[in-house]
Amino acid sequence: MLKKTVLSFSLAIQNIRSNLFHTLLSILGIVIGVAALVSILSFIDGLEKYARDQITNTTSLNTVIISTEKFRNVGDVRIKKDSFAYFNYEKYTRLLNGLQHVSRSTLATTRTPVEIRTDNNAGPAGAMMVAMTDEMGKTMEFAAGRNLTAEDISGQQRVAIVNQYLARQILGHDRYAELTGKTLQIKDRTLTVVGIVKSSAEFPTPEIYVPLTLLSEAELQQDPPGCFVEAASVEHVEELKKAVESRINDIFPGKSGDFKVLTNDFRVRQSAQGFRLFRIIMGLIVGISILVGGVGVMNVLLISVKERTAEIGIRKAVGAKRRDIMRQFLAESISISVFGSLLGLLVGILATMVIVPVINALTELSFKAVYTWNTFSTISVIAVLVGVVFGTYPAMKAARLDPVEAIRRE
Repeated sequence: MLKKTVLSFSLAIQNIRSNLFHTLLSILGIVIGVAALVSILSFIDGLEKYARDQITNTTSLNTVIISTEKFRNVGDVRIKKDSFAYFNYEKYTRLLNGLQHVSRSTLATTRTPVEIRTDNNAGPAGAMMVAMTDEMGKTMEFAAGRNLTAEDISGQQRVAIVNQYLARQILGHDRYAELTGKTLQIKDRTLTVVGIVKSSAEFPTPEIYVPLTLLSEAELQQDPPGCFVEAASVEHVEELKKAVESRINDIFPGKSGDFKVLTNDFRVRQSAQGFRLFRIIMGLIVGISILVGGVGVMNVLLISVKERTAEIGIRKAVGAKRRDIMRQFLAESISISVFGSLLGLLVGILATMVIVPVINALTELSFKAVYTWNTFSTISVIAVLVGVVFGTYPAMKAARLDPVEAIRRE
């Protein structure tokens, strides 16, 4: 069986070589289809890698995010709950106590607009206030002064840090250090500025940061803080997430449903699902070209059957069976399809190598096409399927020829 199969493919390759130009014209559809498919798959894989890198660079995949669910769904309407559990500083410390694989964590509210009054400013200044624990400030870069400390948080010290943008609004100049030690009035609180944070030039928003413990329970309930716990490594994220969920059940018995525990890898999964859908849709569209190429292969084989009718008759007359004739023409069909697919693969890779620099020049991005084993295996499967599907009818037609009638057609 194996020997006959090898012989069939050997004869098929000889036939392709003897009619090379004719074969090249007939497989043009497969070449174009496979080249387009390779290009699209490599571009999509490159886009997926680019998106994954962007998500990784802008968010930590090691972070476990804990947020309070203030709303419940009633039918298709979101309604705010009358009461819900939330984290304060005491419960936050209970959560972290003895928690394994934690590299850092923080508890902070969302940015809330507040009005600020100062001694040297006749009118109020507007800013976005964030109440936080000291860990959040460790990722900030300071232009002057210091960060909030654990003692500031636990001792409910009336201190604050502001960013450069707000400091410039208050002072009217860029000598930010002059603001440290001065007091600001927020609602009924008088706070002493202890540090100036460097502002992001990308988002020039006036911001002020205060100890979370200065907020009352009513204020915390109005704007429940979010908790971020970062694992020491990606491998520990799932274990840490389960430990956090268990700890929340202990701290808030019967109220754990008020919290949503997420990890940033869900963004990677969402983007992967989107790219998978895009890959399927584009693959189906490009598949039309491959089907056209398959029809070309079938036409070549039908012409080959007609041209070699006498040869088929002689082979059957000397003892060749139907399955031997079918095996020969299927081998030829698969060989032509594989040849066209390999040629299309080469053309597709060369095309992406030309197109990628153009994309980078137009978009000013560091985009790269990615070639994966999935792409190569997909092309291999397509090559065999096209050969089998579109070679079966010509092979059956050749196998069913009557040897006497076939010889007479010479």
